[in-house]
Formats: sequence, structure tokens, C-alpha cells
Amino acid sequence: MLHMADHVDQVLGPTDDTVSFFQARGMFYVTALWVLAAAWLPMLLITVLVRMAAGYRPRAADIVVFAEAVLIVPAVVAALLMLLVWRRLGWLHTSVHGLDFAATGRRPVHLPWSGIASVALHGRGPFTELVMIPVGEDYATELAGSGGAPRVRRRGGEFAYIIDVGLMSPGPEVLLAELHRRIPSKV
Repeated sequence: MLHMADHVDQVLGPTDDTVSFFQARGMFYVTALWVLAAAWLPMLLITVLVRMAAGYRPRAADIVVFAEAVLIVPAVVAALLMLLVWRRLGWLHTSVHGLDFAATGRRPVHLPWSGIASVALHGRGPFTELVMIPVGEDYATELAGSGGAPRVRRRGGEFAYIIDVGLMSPGPEVLLAELHRRIPSKV
């Protein structure tokens, strides 16, 4: 459980140096589309092959229906998914105050710079995740907002926040450079 902590987090420097990272809706839609298409096509082919093994012989009209299903179903499902997460895509803001972030569909969290033990990127491409290990669980403050609980990982006594950053703009490499600029010894 996250709760307010009384940690001293002195602000030294300008207060207008916020850098924002966000998941672009278009990139999310296109990625969801190709992932769904990559899963849907094999399922459809397996279904057709099983039906053919059971004696079904497709006609020319059936092939057109299958081609339409391959093209239309992933697009419609990706659009519905996009509508579900429209205003709940992940984001991250860095400022002199620390990090404010929210994973897709999750409530936002504030973590002061003094509360970060380490950060690292895991995964590749659109599935890249930022793993942030705080000094302690009490350093984070859960901010007001809708969504589920912040995404966390607990392994062997280690507590970490997970944020999906693969589709964030300007990009995971820029995010890592920004974090290195702010906390060079912890990246």
C-alpha cells in the first residue's frame, strides 16, 4: 500500500524544467493492430485446417470471407481496445520535484529523486518497460486519479514500479538519457 511520506526533498533549481513522456494513441493503436493480427491469423488458419481435416472444402466465396476476417477483426478489436484506454495511456513527467508517472490504466504515482534507488529499461521495442526501484515503499505518494493500483513487482524482498515506455514519445532512449541527466549514479 502506498501512503504519504514525510521525506525532505529540497528543490534546487528552476521549477519549469519538466520533461513529459506520453504514449501516443496512434502508436498504441498500430501496435495493438499488428499484435492482434499476428495472433488472429494463426488462429484462423488453424480453424480452417481443422475444418478441412474434418471434410470441409472451402469455396471461393469462403476464401473471401476468411480474407475479410483477417483484415477486419484485428482492426475492430484494436479500435475497441483503444476506446477502452483512450484517456488512460501511460505517461511520465520528470521535474526538479521527481518523477510523476502512471502505467496504462493505472493510478499515478509521485516519487522524489531522493527516493529512487535505481532505474533500468527491460524488454525491447514496443514492449520496453522502465523498472524503478525506490529506496523504500514509503517514498512514493499515490496521486489522485482513476485506474487500478500502480503496477509493481515484488521479487525476493525487492519492490519496483513498472511503467510501459516502449510506445512513449519521445522514446525509451530519450527517457533513459533524461533520467541519467537527473540521477546519473542510479541509471
